[in-house]
Amino acid sequence: MSAEKKTNPFKKFTEKHAEIWKFIKFCIAGGGSSVVELVVHMILLNTVFAAATAQAVTNSALNMIGITSKGYLYTYLISTTVGYALAFIFNRKITFKADVNPTLSMVLYIIMVVFTIFANGWIGSAMTTFAQAHDLTGNFWDLLIKVIGMAIPTVWTYPCNRFIIHRKKKVSPQPENENA
Repeated sequence: MSAEKKTNPFKKFTEKHAEIWKFIKFCIAGGGSSVVELVVHMILLNTVFAAATAQAVTNSALNMIGITSKGYLYTYLISTTVGYALAFIFNRKITFKADVNPTLSMVLYIIMVVFTIFANGWIGSAMTTFAQAHDLTGNFWDLLIKVIGMAIPTVWTYPCNRFIIHRKKKVSPQPENENA
């Protein structure tokens, strides 16, 4: 047996396909943070803010993204904050290993999140209206619309996270030492 190390196929794949591996980690981080967000959402909605779900919210911008009660508003704000905060940390530390100014990254991330929330609310509303107009109703169609609605933001969230929010500092080349 030779003294050469055997190449780990997983490591070889991740090195050869670094961008695909980053996208996979991005999806895992997003999925994991979404699960936590959903759990927090359901716990708060059914316990802490259950009574407040009877109190109506009449703000049209909030209604557009599906928030119609104070209980749901509070639950949404808390669970969404938890989910997006986890996604930010996972993507910054694990997926992209970013080292640029964290405050700037957070500000850019918040701008992207606010855009995503309202864009996703509008997209979901448009898809639901289309489905109802074409009699595409029931659990299957609701599930399909939700999955499509969740997938669409990846079109802009991955590039924003990858190239704008979670960057690495550019390393300047070291000048050659003329005395060496």
